Amino acid sequence: MAQVSAPATRTRNLDSSQAALNGHRVKIRASNLSFYYGRFRALNDVSLSIAENKITAMIGPSGCGKSTLLHTFNRMYDLTPGARVKGSIRLDHEEITTMGNPQELRRRVGMVFQRANPFPMSIYDNVAYGPRLMGWSKPAIHEAVEDSLRVAGLWDDVSDRLHRPAASMSGGQQQRLCIARCIAVKPEVILMDEPCSALDPISTLRVEELIRDLAGRYTVAIVTHNMQQAKRLADFTAFMLIEPFDRSGELVEFAPTAEIFEDAKDTRTRDYVSGRFG
Repeated sequence: MAQVSAPATRTRNLDSSQAALNGHRVKIRASNLSFYYGRFRALNDVSLSIAENKITAMIGPSGCGKSTLLHTFNRMYDLTPGARVKGSIRLDHEEITTMGNPQELRRRVGMVFQRANPFPMSIYDNVAYGPRLMGWSKPAIHEAVEDSLRVAGLWDDVSDRLHRPAASMSGGQQQRLCIARCIAVKPEVILMDEPCSALDPISTLRVEELIRDLAGRYTVAIVTHNMQQAKRLADFTAFMLIEPFDRSGELVEFAPTAEIFEDAKDTRTRDYVSGRFG
């Protein structure tokens, strides 16, 4: 993976993005970010500020780069041959693209994927996995497991079967287990890539309630194709679209969620959230 610095003069979206936060502290700041898979440019000069301890949704049609942008925030691309970034991503004041310890980055910036991916081990061991990897003491691990399962709303359901396989849980429970596993190592940011897309409506409601509970303690960035979910959950929303000339993803508009859905400034945003395309 190679990283190339961006020209300092290109700040097309950054000022407007930061201004839209209405004074909230910035936790992650992407500046003039382009991302490449080999010769293909997946992101085109994106500048975006993510507010601390708020929920930011990324919406847009398939292929517009939402998930790619999300994955850059904890360098999920590191092991992808030919992947490279151009530009800057800062976590607080640290440059993510050149950070020397990816494991520490991924402790601070956790990821929850589209489909629940519990490890083939017990419920307890799934949540304890990260703390053990970090060398925590047994009492600290026990405390982290219980606290995380309580936050995820699972403790009452599983406290008497912690050593049963995680695969014995329902799909919705497995996704909440993955969230518990993520927060067990005390991250600062939680990235969620369509975390409810594979769930039934009742399980979706439970996960959405959990996401709302997490806001205020964690910075949450979520990719979703569900417009109503973005309206229900997000404090801020970024609308992305495929750039028509080279088919790369671009940030069209970023604003408080109510503004995106009720008073968007860009006609493309208004057309998308009203269902005219996508």
